[in-house]
Amino acid sequence: MAATQDGEPRDGGVSRPGSPRPVTPHSILASRLGQLARRLDGAAEAGPALKSELRELCALADGLDPYLSQWTTPESDDLRLLAQRTGAEDWNRYPGDRAPLEQEMLSGHVEGQTLKMLVHATRATRVLEIGMFTGYSALAMAEALPAGGQVIACEIDLRAAAFAERCFRESAHGHKITVRTGPAQLTLGDLSQAGQRFGLVFIDADKAGYLGYLNTVLDAGLLEPHGLICADNTLMQGQPWAAAEPTANGAAIAAFNEAVAADPRVEQVIIPLRDGLTLIRLVQPE
Repeated sequence: MAATQDGEPRDGGVSRPGSPRPVTPHSILASRLGQLARRLDGAAEAGPALKSELRELCALADGLDPYLSQWTTPESDDLRLLAQRTGAEDWNRYPGDRAPLEQEMLSGHVEGQTLKMLVHATRATRVLEIGMFTGYSALAMAEALPAGGQVIACEIDLRAAAFAERCFRESAHGHKITVRTGPAQLTLGDLSQAGQRFGLVFIDADKAGYLGYLNTVLDAGLLEPHGLICADNTLMQGQPWAAAEPTANGAAIAAFNEAVAADPRVEQVIIPLRDGLTLIRLVQPE
């Protein structure tokens, strides 16, 4: 399925190579606190106590993501190179009718290691990814699979798919990944007809399509009985609870979260990791 931006750029454009935008609730909060602190530094009416407290809050917010990264198992050289290539690419040079591609779509170090941990914890041997972008999360999960394991990664954007496959060919575990281009719902139908099942399913595609992908995975029997579904961006920059006028993506995620919570077939937990990661499992009959 299509890689789609985590949230619309505020300036209407794609970020410059090497200069990612804040696109998670925490990074947006840290950025806004920093802006406020700089404004108050030059304000005579703001006393030293207020300025000192705000600087402490900025340090608390600014330091969280680097601290998480510092004490999380380091990413592999292959993942680091893929992330560097994605960040250096000028995604503005790709015209088209689809949603623009951005470096911020990359899952990144801490989320990549989380997905690897989930592969190990579930003992999955087959992984389905809906929405691949440049392949960071696919490669991270492939690294955690046993020698005969497989990731099937769905991607509708041919540019992103070609970029990812170039990186996979140069990596130690890329041979475990099969890229399927085209609309994900068609791929899911093909996989269901072939009787394929997966121990881990990662949804990170167009936000309006999330509920359809989830229902197809459940209704078509694509999830193993004790498998796990992970849905990315389920906090969507804080829009589901903090935006007076959410974007289309924000509204779609809010509706998805409500639908999952109301579905008696599953139970779920939202992890405040990056832009939100929801873990969903089937409720087994007693």
